[in-house]
Amino acid sequence: MRTTESRVVANGLQHHVISWGPDGAQPAATLLCLHGFLDVGWSFRPMAERLVACGHRVVAFDWRGHGESEWVGPGGYYHFMDYVADLADLVDALVPGPLHLVGHSMGGSAASLYAGAFPERVEKLVLMEGLGPEAPNEPEPAKRTGAWVLAARKARQRQHRVLASLEEALARMRLQTPELDDALGLELAARSTRQVEGGVVWSFDPLHRTRGPYPFHAELFRAHLAAITAPTLCIEGERGYRVPDQEERQAALRDARRIVIPAVGHMMHWLAPGPVAEAIDGFLRR
Repeated sequence: MRTTESRVVANGLQHHVISWGPDGAQPAATLLCLHGFLDVGWSFRPMAERLVACGHRVVAFDWRGHGESEWVGPGGYYHFMDYVADLADLVDALVPGPLHLVGHSMGGSAASLYAGAFPERVEKLVLMEGLGPEAPNEPEPAKRTGAWVLAARKARQRQHRVLASLEEALARMRLQTPELDDALGLELAARSTRQVEGGVVWSFDPLHRTRGPYPFHAELFRAHLAAITAPTLCIEGERGYRVPDQEERQAALRDARRIVIPAVGHMMHWLAPGPVAEAIDGFLRR
């Protein structure tokens, strides 16, 4: 197996890209993996290595403002459709041939929007609990706008708190994913932080911690799902994340199948990379 890293400018921002492939002839198709909120592309490594062993080429990247990718400049923000524009440029730059999109969580939402907007470009789609967030009840949108302005202003002036060590970073990651083991946890902590005087700080832009001005619109999202022509595999963790209208969103997909990974939650590619890779490989070969 061969692993390479590169930098690609997409939608005006430099993105960090990781590629895994067989040490020999390159497969015609590419699996492009899209990570979730505050995750990094390197988190797909255990899953990618298993897929490469099955003969696939796998590529992942850090979204804007995550990992080693560039943050937005002064006055910029992380509106969700910006991710779709980033993805369109990354697909053009990284995948000259057949494209299989694999998206986890937020990455699955972006993959769905892209696959609906450019259905002819995606051969197969894998959504790992990537059917979008819960649609909020927004009785006072004007207050949300004001809160966003104030929160973004504060975030631009804020710096991450310094953590004493990678072990402290791992302890914080385990607040959300207690099952994360030491080896992978410390690897992910190292990939998700940067060193500073006195310890490490998270590498993501603090602006991500703010609530955006535009609420999620389930009807708009379902319209994108309905426009997808690629066969779609929906993977869920047995203890994972579900939205109240989960069945309705899945039903909007023209050609979808569903599989549940036993005994894991939302971070299935961390905790069960083998079963997830097996499910994806079987789907792509079908």
